[in-house]
Amino acid sequence: MAKVKGERIIMGIDPGTNVMGYGIIKVNGNKAEMVAMGVIDMMKMSDPYLRLGHIFERVDGLIGAYLPDELAIEAPFFGKNVQSMLKLGRAQGVAIAAAIRRDVPIHEYAPMKIKMALTGNGNASKEQVAGMLQRILKLDATEMPKYMDATDALAAAYCHFMQSNRPDTGAKHFSSWKDFALKNKSKVSGMEKAPTKKEK
Repeated sequence: MAKVKGERIIMGIDPGTNVMGYGIIKVNGNKAEMVAMGVIDMMKMSDPYLRLGHIFERVDGLIGAYLPDELAIEAPFFGKNVQSMLKLGRAQGVAIAAAIRRDVPIHEYAPMKIKMALTGNGNASKEQVAGMLQRILKLDATEMPKYMDATDALAAAYCHFMQSNRPDTGAKHFSSWKDFALKNKSKVSGMEKAPTKKEK
């Protein structure tokens, strides 16, 4: 994808191990337009490690195709299901690794932050977020995807576009894998903790 001088490409990622969403927007000054959005579908893949490898390959390929200047990624939701959170964290980490490999700056946003930026309501539904994106980016009904993971990813990209015009974006920034590890010491140290007999 050839870029025009002054243009900025932002790629959004909504992490997932069954379906991972991605969205690409092109920014010119204060105007943004959608370039592409879709999903990486892994539901037919049974091996969780092959899924992670597939995520890396596809994200790396998307970066190579669209040449984003920045990547906005949704932070895993810290719910009650620890296993689901762990799986999402792995998927996010693999996508981040693909971006770092390509020297793409990463910006992480909490789901509530993205919803607030788009709709003004941190508890907005996926449908409300998708509807707002459709209006803002003037998307035709035929352009709206089957899976809302794609619109969630597009929302992450658009959220970063909105926040990047402000002095304080409120996002976490990672310039390298070492930087990511240093800024996530609590998560990394938690992963290294050996399981107790009860946990085994």
